[in-house]
Amino acid sequence: MIERREGDELIRLSLMDGQVRVMMCETTAMCQRAADIHHATPVCTAAMGRLMTATSMMGVMMKGENESVTVTIKGGGPMGTLCAVANHGDLKVYADNAQVELPLREDGKLNVGAAVGKDGRMSVVKDLGLREPYVGQIELVSGELAIDFANYFTVSEQSPSLVALGVLTSGDAVLKAGGLLIQPLPGCEDSTIDQLELRSPMFADISREMTFAPKEELLEDWFRGMDPVVLEREPLRYHCGCSRYRMEKALISLGRKELQNLIDEDKGAELGCHFCHSYYQFSTDELKDLFQRASRE
Repeated sequence: MIERREGDELIRLSLMDGQVRVMMCETTAMCQRAADIHHATPVCTAAMGRLMTATSMMGVMMKGENESVTVTIKGGGPMGTLCAVANHGDLKVYADNAQVELPLREDGKLNVGAAVGKDGRMSVVKDLGLREPYVGQIELVSGELAIDFANYFTVSEQSPSLVALGVLTSGDAVLKAGGLLIQPLPGCEDSTIDQLELRSPMFADISREMTFAPKEELLEDWFRGMDPVVLEREPLRYHCGCSRYRMEKALISLGRKELQNLIDEDKGAELGCHFCHSYYQFSTDELKDLFQRASRE
């Protein structure tokens, strides 16, 4: 029996003596945090929540302490660009327009695909601490994101995958959010894949399933008879690492000419963070100090 724990976390497990890799995560609290920060409508909360959930599973796959993954979605929908960043279990997200409102789909569900759009690309940048990051891109399939991530794993990383993502909302409240990633590994037997395909309808509406039973109980039910073994559990949280120091570095990187323009014309500067909406004020004297530092660097 899998030990029950409350709160946002990712559970990594294997099936059938290592033939299949599975990740399941609960992301309810961090989706609520994102919704509150960005004053998001329900459909935008669902879109950002799905993106963060999938990105969290990519983030946990990273090995090095300072490695990170950034997923950017440009689908041509009214939300504009969406971006999520994962540094292991720390997640953050933003969208150009998180106040989009759309009618529900005919089946009564939030129309995430219309909000995101599907006429565009998903871009994945993995910073491995090397000189050049890994960059993968793929055309969007639906804009609903679960199918798009599955397509990315299958095409760009040559790892056939099943992805389920869900965010269940009621007004401004996130009732439950989570996701599931299933990847048969090289050498996986056909009979094991057949079992997974037969069970796939069980977790198609994952956020609603998670309202009825704890994630640990769901894993046991979904994969009964497939020898599930928990390999790792990692807490997840919404966390933005922006700081005044980082904003100073950003201003210095503009160069002396741009800093001089800020000093002469704007009489100061205000920098805002897309991910947490923190704002940092810099006076003219502070900009002059940064100008001198830029001259030395």
